[in-house]
Amino acid sequence: MINISDDNFHNDHRINGHVEPEEDIRQYNYLNLGPTHPATHGIFQNILKMDGEIIVEAEPTIGYIHRAFEKLAENRPFYQIPTITDRLNYCSAPINNIGWHLTIEKLLGVETPKRVDYLRVIIMELARIADHIICNSVIAVDTGALTGFLYVFQWREKIYDIYEEICGARLTTNIGRIGGFERDFNETVFARIEHFLKEFPAALKEFESLVMRNRIFMDRTIQVGGISAERALEYSFTGPNLRAAGVDYDVRVMTPYCSYEDFDFTIPLGSSGDTYDRFCVRQEEMWQSLSIIRQALKNLPEGNFHADVPEFYLPPKENVYNSMEGLIWHFKIVMGEINVPKGQVYQCVEGGNGELGFYLISDGGRQPFRLHFRRPCFIYYQAYPEMIQGSMLSDAILTMSSMNVIAGELDA
Repeated sequence: MINISDDNFHNDHRINGHVEPEEDIRQYNYLNLGPTHPATHGIFQNILKMDGEIIVEAEPTIGYIHRAFEKLAENRPFYQIPTITDRLNYCSAPINNIGWHLTIEKLLGVETPKRVDYLRVIIMELARIADHIICNSVIAVDTGALTGFLYVFQWREKIYDIYEEICGARLTTNIGRIGGFERDFNETVFARIEHFLKEFPAALKEFESLVMRNRIFMDRTIQVGGISAERALEYSFTGPNLRAAGVDYDVRVMTPYCSYEDFDFTIPLGSSGDTYDRFCVRQEEMWQSLSIIRQALKNLPEGNFHADVPEFYLPPKENVYNSMEGLIWHFKIVMGEINVPKGQVYQCVEGGNGELGFYLISDGGRQPFRLHFRRPCFIYYQAYPEMIQGSMLSDAILTMSSMNVIAGELDA
């Protein structure tokens, strides 16, 4: 955080578009929080109007890593878009990938086998756990509790080992295909998932014992950065940030996809919508995700690992390398040589941060005519200035961490 003097910054003393009166200039300081300060955990800038240590007003600036996701997608064939979705919320990239595949399948009218649904649920719940591990351990770090972060972070790497065995990638996975998966899960994948389910609960419980009832952590997070249910709904919050305010909304329950209606799980809720409630909701969601994965493994259906859509499902590699027909079909699918139906669809999934939606308009061509991505970070970050108003500077960092603002998703 850099204290910017009046002489070299905001010479006209503007904040939120208006000029501050001279008497205000004499009693307030202006701080530039970000855009590359390590405490922000991303490329965010906030111009803070400070009365001592108290934040009077804040003006956020976004767009530092804007990549024009929607326009990129509108100029690419449908099969080349999943790699872009990886770069949105990169803490839970498989959810982005599967959300996009579900969108295309909805447009094409593809019905996936039950086995595909259950395998996708396993992947998405692992991604949710990885996302929440990062968010909650970083909240602890911002209160000075580094030990829990160093201890629990290894389990995210074990989830990445599972990704790598499935698709060959770890962070930006490009996992799955339109209609299912490139290959079925092998025995190594299932063994690693079973090991994770056996060992991670003890680590998660130990992390909670280190942090959750820690008096310093509680004093730093309770009644910090709160938002009411009414205001959260007015801002169109979704995900853990909304549920922490006491609103029972989860896409997996309200509009089920991937056979989520087959699973028995609880939606954890908070009451005050503060930093502590957001932490606790994510902690409980990890326990619920573990339960969902166990149910999926126990009841995993037999059947194929992809739908019967040869016009859009990439042929096996051995066919591509050894037959002209396989090579031609691979080229046609990847390069967008096959038109899709005309229509408009909206498909949403419960991402790590909330409702992750794709609104797709197709004119029957080889690429989207229009594509809008509903990124939850972009929506709830607009409430940040209100949530930190009247709080201390150190509390503003905790509030941002507990909202789990991911720069790649925010700026798209």
